[in-house]
Amino acid sequence: MGKLNIAPTKSNLLILKRKLTFAEEGYDLLEQKRQILIFELMSRLSRARNAEQGTHEALRRAYEALREARLDGGSEAIDRAALAVKMDHRVDISDQHLMGKKIPRVTVQTEPVSAQFGVGGTPANTDVAMSRFVEVLRLIAELAELENAVRRLAMELRKTQRRCNALSKVFMPDYRETIIYITGDLEERERESFVILKMIRDRIS
Repeated sequence: MGKLNIAPTKSNLLILKRKLTFAEEGYDLLEQKRQILIFELMSRLSRARNAEQGTHEALRRAYEALREARLDGGSEAIDRAALAVKMDHRVDISDQHLMGKKIPRVTVQTEPVSAQFGVGGTPANTDVAMSRFVEVLRLIAELAELENAVRRLAMELRKTQRRCNALSKVFMPDYRETIIYITGDLEERERESFVILKMIRDRIS
C-alpha cells in the first residue's frame, strides 16, 4: 500500500471518494463473475473427466472389435473393405456465450450405420467395429467441447482473479490511505484556521 502523490484538497478528496466507490462496485461485480466462472469451470471439469473416461472406454471397445475383425479376416481384407466405406458425417461448431466469453459448442451429426460390406469376404466384427467407431465420434466431439471450454474458462478466471487482486490489494488500499491522509490534513488545517481566527478575535476584543 502507498499514498498517492496528490494535493490534499477538498476537490481531490471528492474525486478520490468517487473513484473508491467505483472501484468497490467494480470489485463486487468482478467477484461475482469470479464465483460464476469457478462454478462453471468445476462443472465442466467434472463432465470433461467423465467424457474422457467414456471416450477411452468406447475407443477401447472399437479397437477391440477391429482387432477381432483383423484376426478373423486378415488386415489386408479389412483395409480393402474400409476403402469402400462411404459415410457422410458432419461436424458443426458454433459459439455459446458465458460472462462475455465465447465458448465453442461442438455437435456431430453421424450418418446412420448401414450395410457397407458384402455378405462374404468380411467378418461380422467388421460391422461391429464400424458401428462402434461411429459412436465414438459423438463422444470425441463432446470431449473436445468440454476441454476447450475448460481451457478458456480457466484463462478468463485467471484474468478476473488478477483484476480482483489489483483492485483489492493495490488500488483500493491506496485510495483509502490517501483519503485518510487528505481528510486528516484538511481537518488539521481547519483546526489551525480556527485557532488563528480565535486569536485574532481575542486581540480585536
